[in-house]
Amino acid sequence: MKTFQKPLTQGEETEYVRMLREGNGDEARLAKQILVERNLRLVAHIVKKYTNSDEDMEDLISVGCIGLIKAVDSFDEKKGRLATYACRCIDNELLMLFRGKKKYSKEISLYESIGQDKEGNEIRLMDVIEHRQTDILDRMVLSDNVRKLYAVLQSALTSREKEILRMRYGLNGSPEMTQNEVGARLGISRSYVSRIEKKALLKLRQEFET
Repeated sequence: MKTFQKPLTQGEETEYVRMLREGNGDEARLAKQILVERNLRLVAHIVKKYTNSDEDMEDLISVGCIGLIKAVDSFDEKKGRLATYACRCIDNELLMLFRGKKKYSKEISLYESIGQDKEGNEIRLMDVIEHRQTDILDRMVLSDNVRKLYAVLQSALTSREKEILRMRYGLNGSPEMTQNEVGARLGISRSYVSRIEKKALLKLRQEFET
């Protein structure tokens, strides 16, 4: 059975939403990843309502995840809690799937033309489906890699190594710092920071590839 991460507290959620909207590229990507991962249980919960449908459960979960990602992208903290808003978005995405299936219940060829792109090239239904499936797979791979990386961070590094990487790369919402800034903060030389950083990154690479 899949174990989901604990939901974010309201304070954590507010901070990650702020990072997503105001942070730099890396901060925003990390914040989005965390907001999605810590709300994945919502997808599983809502999909359970449709267990008696004829749809494959993996397909429903994939569509539900798309709804969750859309919710994170469009969420406005003035709307309340993300979980409440995300539930509606996930449910809407699934209902759109079922309405679409009902509307186009007649057999349609996957190779049938459904229009043209900007260059005038023919677009087939199969092209759209394949692109969508690739996007979902990429997100799933990225999510698995992020979880593995954080697990390795906790198990393979010393407290000093984790602290230096946290400050250098802005992990857990902290601002990115130069080696000089890290050295000044910790009372050590820049060259010592560099040696510890390189050693920590080598550990991560070795552990991550095993």
